[in-house]
Amino acid sequence: MNERTRIAVAGATGRLGRHLVDVLEERGHEVVPMSRSLGVDVVTAEGLAEALKGVETVIDAASHPTPDEGPATEFFIASTRNLQELGAQSGVKQIVVVSIIGIDDFSAGFLAAKKVHEREMLRGPIPVQVLRAAQFHEFVEPLVGWTPRENGVAYLPNMRTQLVAARTVAEALVDLATEASSMPTLNGSRIPEIAGPRAETLVDVAALLAARRGESVRFEGVTNPADPDGALYENGGLLPGPDATLAGPTYADWLEREARA
Repeated sequence: MNERTRIAVAGATGRLGRHLVDVLEERGHEVVPMSRSLGVDVVTAEGLAEALKGVETVIDAASHPTPDEGPATEFFIASTRNLQELGAQSGVKQIVVVSIIGIDDFSAGFLAAKKVHEREMLRGPIPVQVLRAAQFHEFVEPLVGWTPRENGVAYLPNMRTQLVAARTVAEALVDLATEASSMPTLNGSRIPEIAGPRAETLVDVAALLAARRGESVRFEGVTNPADPDGALYENGGLLPGPDATLAGPTYADWLEREARA
């Protein structure tokens, strides 16, 4: 499938989706961008059947805007059903799905919703390839922005992760979608992973961001005792396995690059 193909991107205007569109266009593919702002809603199916006409591959980067487990689960169930059913009717040959490293062990929140997303996708009639990614570099800034500050101190979750650039993940997803040697993900099979070059804490990368902005704030890590997955966040539950693809840039290098852009 290395020749020019018609590929639809669900969530095309999002943090990852816009990079997917760029990478696909740079590689000469015909891109069908799908998002609510463009008149295609994967949850209600409005405009979806028309968008999928002639599409060979769908890359699913659509996501729910909040981390709440219930609404996110409903979103993924509805979007998966519509992409699989209408995609099958339109002759779509494969769906490539981005997921999150470590979700098998998590029991609550958005990560639990992503488990449902994977499960429902793999049950559908269209063959699916799943790529699990670490948290994006782009994830840090909005999280820091949402964090309240008290007397110059901001409290962030104790979290270890191996941040990766959204552009890097987009390139890997396009590789999966277009390489003839790629094989569908099957229930029980190993799911490929992609992460950044090194493990870091959320507190450390937030401090890098604040320093780049010239902000005087101290970040401290805290644990929510009510979170059933708190220990997983702290102890490496989000870190990649030994067979993961590790790809730069680091968060520090990415920040520097963004500042020059």
